[in-house]
Amino acid sequence: MDTTNGSLNRKLRMALIGGGQGSFIGRVHATAGVLDNRAELVAGALSSNPEKAKASAPAYDIKPERAYTSIDDLIKSEQARPENDRVDFVSVATPNHTHFEIAKKAVEAGFNVICDKPMTFDFKQAEELVATVEKSDVVFAVSHNYTGYPLVRQAREMVKAGELGEVQAIRSNYIQGWLRTRLETSDQKQAAWRTDPSKSGAAGAFGDIATHAYNLARFISGILPAEVSCHLRTFEEGRALDDYGHAVIKLQNGGLLTVTASQISHGRENDLFIEIDGTKGSLIWRQENPNEMIFRRNGHPHAIYTRDGNASYMHEMAKASCRLPAGHPEAFFEAFANVYRSAYDSMALRAEGKKFEKVNTIFPNVFDGAEGMYFIQQCVNSSKENGAWLPLKYSKART
Repeated sequence: MDTTNGSLNRKLRMALIGGGQGSFIGRVHATAGVLDNRAELVAGALSSNPEKAKASAPAYDIKPERAYTSIDDLIKSEQARPENDRVDFVSVATPNHTHFEIAKKAVEAGFNVICDKPMTFDFKQAEELVATVEKSDVVFAVSHNYTGYPLVRQAREMVKAGELGEVQAIRSNYIQGWLRTRLETSDQKQAAWRTDPSKSGAAGAFGDIATHAYNLARFISGILPAEVSCHLRTFEEGRALDDYGHAVIKLQNGGLLTVTASQISHGRENDLFIEIDGTKGSLIWRQENPNEMIFRRNGHPHAIYTRDGNASYMHEMAKASCRLPAGHPEAFFEAFANVYRSAYDSMALRAEGKKFEKVNTIFPNVFDGAEGMYFIQQCVNSSKENGAWLPLKYSKART
């Protein structure tokens, strides 16, 4: 057994909520959660359909007696188990509109939580969840998984070290094409709930993927926003939510951040990319080519940073996020697992009765999740007012 959970000297016990047959993100959570051998998946409530919940359990090696049919069933049954046998945390991998109730119940029951994004259905729920977490002693992480890529963490450390100088402009974009047609009318599960306001929330593409682009810019730059002007569009006739949008954000340091999200661009898959312009240099990183980052300075050759845990140019945080030698690609699962691994460090401290950081964590936390919901709310409201400038600084945002 891996004993890297501090002096805890055991694996953390994981319960998966969602992830039943046909799920994409549930399997990702399950894989990332156990990748470093610091946790084991022992329980789950894999579907809101009781029969499907039970039938899905063997695919995860969950024993029948711990294949629960609801979050209430899971909490009651796990709390009845001896402390040295019950789950340590739950991973919430369900549609957006169910996150709040599940996460809040888990927190109130004393379980740590790793929740998929967006964290809640709306900002009001996010504020209530923040208050619930603040009253507890649990670890709460949000799976903005792109923050786990080694070169994203390298970019963050380069900005903090002043290698780019003063950051003046950021362009963060997430471009897809899978919803170019009304795929939701063909009973495609992923498209159906993402385009349904009762399940997805007030935004479509901006709630689903622009939140990733915004979070990435905040994570790397550390710069607080001031105001936002946004225009959202629904280009596929009959669709209930936006499938394209563009936001301009004034930053508190005087710079500008633009966020563009599209789900109707032909041939684009998961093209999340960010460009940052500073007074000393600029960089660009693309999620579809995550093991390279380009750093440019006028009068110097362009530098291609590769993911290399042994390279002298890599900052310590970026090195610690690498698992394989350079040239062996690391990608989505590993980045997702880095979020889990960072959260596990805090979970282990909690299990040992030690203090742990709750605000300025390397993993995205409940405050980041609430900031993402505030971003969605303000973008939707701005768009309704024809791009009116609205405040964007969330009062509890990390700095």
